Order: sequence, then C-alpha cells, then structure tokens
Amino acid sequence: MEFISSHMSQSLLVLGLVALIIEVGLLGFSSIVLFFAGISLCVNGLLMMFGVLPETLTAALWSNAILITVLAVLLWKPFKRLQDNRAPDKLNSDFARDAFVLNEDVHLNDNVTRKYSGIEWKLKSEQPLAAGTRVRVDRTEVGVMWVVPLEQ
Repeated sequence: MEFISSHMSQSLLVLGLVALIIEVGLLGFSSIVLFFAGISLCVNGLLMMFGVLPETLTAALWSNAILITVLAVLLWKPFKRLQDNRAPDKLNSDFARDAFVLNEDVHLNDNVTRKYSGIEWKLKSEQPLAAGTRVRVDRTEVGVMWVVPLEQ
C-alpha cells in the first residue's frame, strides 16, 4: 500500500490501462463500465502527474467517482447505440454458391444432410425441393446450408 500511495499517479495510469485492456481485449467492449473506469483512472492519473490534483487516496477516490459518473451520463447512450445497431454479418464463404444435385427431398423442417468438407450440413429450403433437383447454396448459417433451385 505504501508503494501505491507514494506512486499514486503511475498506479492510477497502470490500473486504467489494465481496465481498458480487459474491456477491449478480453470482453470485446461488451460491458462499457470498465471502459469508463479505465478512462477515468487514466485521466485522473495524468491530472495528478501534472499537479492539477493532489496525489492522495481521497482525491483519487472522489475524482474517479465523479469522472466515472460524468462519463457514464454523457457517453452511455452513444455507446449503447453503437452496440445495438450491429446488423448480423451475412456469412459468405468459398462454397456459398456451390451447386449440386439433391439426393433426397428437402423442405424447411426436414432433417436432410449433406457431407461437405468433412462436416455434416443440414440442408434447408424455403420452398419444397424434390430429389434430383439441381440446387445451389444461397446462404449458410452455423451447420445449415440454405439451398435454392438452380435456374436453367
């Protein structure tokens, strides 16, 4: 504790950087709270380093509490909008336009599979398709190939 109190500004900077690394690197910017805490700790560490704030534990606690609150009030909605407005990426892969002939009838709720690249994929279609129909992969999801008839 003596080391931290004698090097308060450096300790705050290190703690702030650790909080930012955990938030962005490990949590993938999902909780936002550690981001506010990390920014607050870094700003307060810099303010103490340049002599704007006294290097005391009381000053560090109060200034961090106030700055985290201000950051949360000002930035909560913009960051929340950034998280919510993410449209799911459509998965395009090398075989997303692959064409083949169906061995079985395929419907939306059937359990028809096709082995491709060592994986058993479920085949699904929004319209009923008969066996022997030449189809192409329209899109893929996890473990599912959505197929459509190949236009001739």
